[in-house]
Amino acid sequence: MISQSKENEISYDLFSSRFKSDPFPTYAKMRREAPIYAHRAPDGTAIWYITAYNDVVAVLRDDENFCKDPRNARSSPSGPASRKTTIHQRINENMLFSDPPHHSRLRALVSKTFTPRRIESMAPHIQLIADKLLDEVEATGHMDLIASYALPLPLAVICEMLGIPSQDHELVADWSQAIISPGSRNLNYSTRKRKVRAFIAYLDQLTAKRRTDPQDDLITDLAMVEEQGDRLSEMELSSMIALLLVTGHETTVNLIGNGALALLLHPDQTTFLREQPSYWLLAVEELLRYDGPVETSTSRWARRDVQFREHVIKSGDLVRVVLSSANRDENIWDRAQDLDVGRPDNKHLAFGMGIHYCLGAPLARLEGVIALKTLFHRFQKVKLILPPEELTWRSGILFRALEKLEVRCR
Repeated sequence: MISQSKENEISYDLFSSRFKSDPFPTYAKMRREAPIYAHRAPDGTAIWYITAYNDVVAVLRDDENFCKDPRNARSSPSGPASRKTTIHQRINENMLFSDPPHHSRLRALVSKTFTPRRIESMAPHIQLIADKLLDEVEATGHMDLIASYALPLPLAVICEMLGIPSQDHELVADWSQAIISPGSRNLNYSTRKRKVRAFIAYLDQLTAKRRTDPQDDLITDLAMVEEQGDRLSEMELSSMIALLLVTGHETTVNLIGNGALALLLHPDQTTFLREQPSYWLLAVEELLRYDGPVETSTSRWARRDVQFREHVIKSGDLVRVVLSSANRDENIWDRAQDLDVGRPDNKHLAFGMGIHYCLGAPLARLEGVIALKTLFHRFQKVKLILPPEELTWRSGILFRALEKLEVRCR
């Protein structure tokens, strides 16, 4: 077992802008020196960072010892006695932040509506959106790829699937940012809380309309879905729609943005894909591995004292599995630090693993293939305007996300 004094001798820069711009050398060092690393928060509590692939897989699969709902951790500050519904609970009462059997029930209900057939049917419409967005770029010959392409494409797709009116798309995007990235928007607590309240009120109003006036959309299906007499409660319904809205576009924004940047920095790979377009499916899997949209999985807590490898993770300790690190583990992949769009048998963890594997992964993959293939085949001379070291990455530990990606398209 590692002694407390030895743990305290090791520290890593995990929060600076310099780290955020290129975390991979630090993660490689952590995998070598301290693959199970206890960062001490200012109040002395432990936050465990799990960085090696096999260890990450072990945590993702271990729902007995590690929970997603902190109320199920015996020593958590928000333990079982704290069951009061808060504004945050209205957003978090969904399968991403729940444990079995509650998680199993929610996932079964949502899976009946968010089906592969529904997703596959969106392909022609996704292509139309991509073409329209790039039509608007053609006149100027340059764009911020994030604001003009990577964001509006998946936002339009998930909003249209759900049935969000087009005039509300920008408002929904603003509310989503208040939930997942308040720091990058410089939102204080009261402003964020006000935005989240407005989001919930909007969703409640929309779902009420669908109950009386059903439409051919996902919100109607979620409001009506039933499994052996069981249905989503009002709180579960609004929380689930918020989850689909936020994760349904945010991860894909970063897949397109990070993927485009990786290809721009590896022109040999881009040339290969233009000559061999059948490799785009494999390419997107490799882009997800190489610099995926989610840096760390959403938080888990130790349900009880856990002996994990040579460490004891205490009951109530927070555990973060670092997907970006696991996906570059040299013990799993040859040339793990290299981008290889023809890499076969890609066992990356960009969408997680186990019971919390991302339900929207097929949609993100479809959007990623269409968006990136369309961009690089339409614009043969697309190039970065700024050098990569001058790019700004959003703060926060959850997402791996560019603020901007300005490119010339001709």
